[in-house]
This record gives sequence, structure tokens and C-alpha cells, in this order.
Amino acid sequence: MTDTPTETGGEPTDSDAPTETGEPPEAGVPSETGEPPEAGDPPTPDRPSVLVPLAVLEGESLPNGTAELLANARVVLLGYHVIPEQTAAQQAREQFGETAMSKLGEFADALAAAGANVETRLVFTHDEETTLDRQIYEHDCLAVLVPNSTTQVESVLVALRGTVGIGRVTRLVAGLFADTGVAVTLYHVLDEGESPEDGESFLNGVATTLVDRGMGPDGIETVVEDADAPLDAIAGRAESHDAVVMGETDPSVTTFVFGMPSEQLAERFLGPVLVVQRARAEE
Repeated sequence: MTDTPTETGGEPTDSDAPTETGEPPEAGVPSETGEPPEAGDPPTPDRPSVLVPLAVLEGESLPNGTAELLANARVVLLGYHVIPEQTAAQQAREQFGETAMSKLGEFADALAAAGANVETRLVFTHDEETTLDRQIYEHDCLAVLVPNSTTQVESVLVALRGTVGIGRVTRLVAGLFADTGVAVTLYHVLDEGESPEDGESFLNGVATTLVDRGMGPDGIETVVEDADAPLDAIAGRAESHDAVVMGETDPSVTTFVFGMPSEQLAERFLGPVLVVQRARAEE
């Protein structure tokens, strides 16, 4: 069944069962060779959940390269439209829902063809920020995609600052890029009072975790840098990569990604950006 929930003032008013495209691999299924995994083989990474928000009625479409980037993900494809306060969500859905779902269906097919598991959601809302936050929470998304185009996905920059949320970052990176041939660069800008040796030790620990999660060590590079303006340094380093992974755990990064207009973000990061979300506190 097509899922077309609507929201009013950030509160859901209607919800159907989600639509899913693509089937996840079953636990314990033998490999393509017909043989079960050998003991000691690297673990098969889980598919990480990634929210892809698109303002479909404002002309936003799935950028080039997105399907390849998220081929190993469980994608929550969120079509949303912000409506005026005086407009009822049900009215907007009746007027625009069919058109919006048709577009979402095309995007979902492209993602599924690349290998992703896809769930589509369509939301009409008065509060964009609250809607996105709720979808992240409800679907337990590890990351949100800032959907910029890329011509290829061969090299990914993983910008790391601090240790909070590293487990979530490594789950995302290993889940998306293990066994893909994509080169991963772990990048760390030194904090005040932190030595280069400290930075290298930090990144080596992250690299070890990625290997434990199924990534090949030959595809991981570590870079430590001392820079006065970390975001400028990340932006400069990103120019030689096809996509960027950043943690939401650093408040300055959160402000950078969500507090700037998308045009300014695109000027710095020409490719797609995956923003890893903070873990929710237990209620």
C-alpha cells in the first residue's frame, strides 16, 4: 500500500502502511556461490537506514549518483511539502498527493534498481523541521542525506571530530561501503591541546572498528590536520572526494549543515553529504 501520511503543525493526522521496494537479505542465506559463510569471514554489515528528504512538489528530484551511493542502504524516501497555516493537510493531499507519489515512485524505482531497500513516505506539513526530526526518530535513521549530485562514488571523506557517536558513524560507513571498492578517508582536525599523535591514535581506532565491521584495511586512509577553521578545512579536503560523511554530534557541524541555506552548503560541498544523527536518549 502506498504510504501518504499527512501532518499538521508537526502532528501526524493520517498514516497508512509504508511502501517498500527491494527485499533485504535473509539471515543465514548462503552466499551466491551456494556455500554458507566460512567461520572467521568478515561480518556482513547491516543495511543502515538513511533518510532522503525531497521537496517533490517544489521540483526537487533524486540527484545523480544518489542511487549508487545508497545501494546498500535501507532508504526512507521522504517526499514532503510545506503548506500554509491556513491550508488543511487533508486538502493538500487530495489536491497534490497523486502527483507527488508518482514522482516518489520513480525515485524509489531508481534506488531499488541500484540495490537499496526503499520505503516511501509523503508528508504535508506546516513545520518542516519537526517533520524531518520525527521521521528520523520513527525510522531510527542513522543518517540524513543532503542530496547533492555526484558523477561517481569512488572516494568518500569521513570527517570526524570527538568520540561521541563514532559507533554510529562506523555502522553507516561500513554498511554502505564494505565490499564496494569505495575508498574511505578518515579525516580529523585537531582540537585545541590535542597532539598529532592523539589524532592519529583516534583515527586508527576508528579504522580498526571499520575493519571489524567488514571493511578491507587497504581501502581506508587516515589524515590528521591542524587547522584554524575546521569547516573550511573539511570543505577544502572534500573537493577531492565524491561524498562526505559528517557527524551531527558536533554542534558546529549541525549548525553548518542545517543552519545554512542549501545554496551555501552546495558551494562548499559539491557532492552529497551524509549527516550522522545523534543517538536518542532513552525515554
